Amino acid sequence: MSHRQFALFRPALAAAALVIGATLATVPARAEIKSLEIIAPAAPGGGWDQHARSIQQVLQNQKLVPNVQVVNVPGAGGTIGLAQFVTGRKRTPTLLVGGQIMLGAIITNKSAVTLEQVTPLARLTGEYSAVVVPADSPLKSLDDLLAKLKAEPGSVSWGGGSAGGSDQILAGLIAKEAGVEPSKVNYVATAGGGEVLAAVLGGHITTAVSGYNEFAPQIQAGKLRALAVSSPERLPGVETPTLKEQGIGLEFVNWRGIFAPGNLKPAELKEYDALMTKVTSSAEWKDLAKQRGWIDLYLPSDRFAEFLKTERAQIEGTLTDLGLVK
Repeated sequence: MSHRQFALFRPALAAAALVIGATLATVPARAEIKSLEIIAPAAPGGGWDQHARSIQQVLQNQKLVPNVQVVNVPGAGGTIGLAQFVTGRKRTPTLLVGGQIMLGAIITNKSAVTLEQVTPLARLTGEYSAVVVPADSPLKSLDDLLAKLKAEPGSVSWGGGSAGGSDQILAGLIAKEAGVEPSKVNYVATAGGGEVLAAVLGGHITTAVSGYNEFAPQIQAGKLRALAVSSPERLPGVETPTLKEQGIGLEFVNWRGIFAPGNLKPAELKEYDALMTKVTSSAEWKDLAKQRGWIDLYLPSDRFAEFLKTERAQIEGTLTDLGLVK
């Protein structure tokens, strides 16, 4: 082809390139991550499990990741699941759900594995806690519970998630506000979720502490009585009074997040970060959060990492003040 012929042909090539480019731009982007495993480091039914399965639902329904599996690895406040996540060698990309409870368990148990060995991916939600008793309990109000606690601290058994987690922290803070030495709190640690629910419904513990929505179905069914919630104001559609209304000057929120493996390449982190942004900004995720009473506390990877630096110091200080860490 002569120079003159090429000059005449060049505009046609440019036009063709524009058409091809426009066509490609209209083709939906294919999912880069084909399969994903999410570790929920607790028993089925609890907050971490609910978050893992909600993420699974959104990823698959929104066609962001075709195949998502949730694996429950309960125990030790999530540190068993954390250890498996850190040391495991999996072919499938894997993420880990965790939160405030895990951070407290790491400190309390002096765990050999820590969140410094993983990549903070996103802080997701927060949830206010409830203090509940069985419906047939002689304790009809928070005042009744606190009177029993003050008279004989050991006679009140508080059930909740793992040792050093947010449930035990809240129990200790309530005791402290009521004038009872937090170290005297008789706390019964469980794997959370269904286990703590079974314990309180079976009358094996005096009272239970966990996220309000983990107890909501049993409260609505009349099987549990909620004595207090840890929110600044009463929850929408919920008649249970707050701790503050009843003379306990506390507000308390339990946050949850998701983590990626450590030592990610920048491109990998960017991909995961974009994926979680799509999940949390979707209408489906927002609807699920509303149904479960989760507060939107979303932070992207970089801001979540900064948050964790101060959060660890604050939790360690609180656990020390409560006599849970020496």
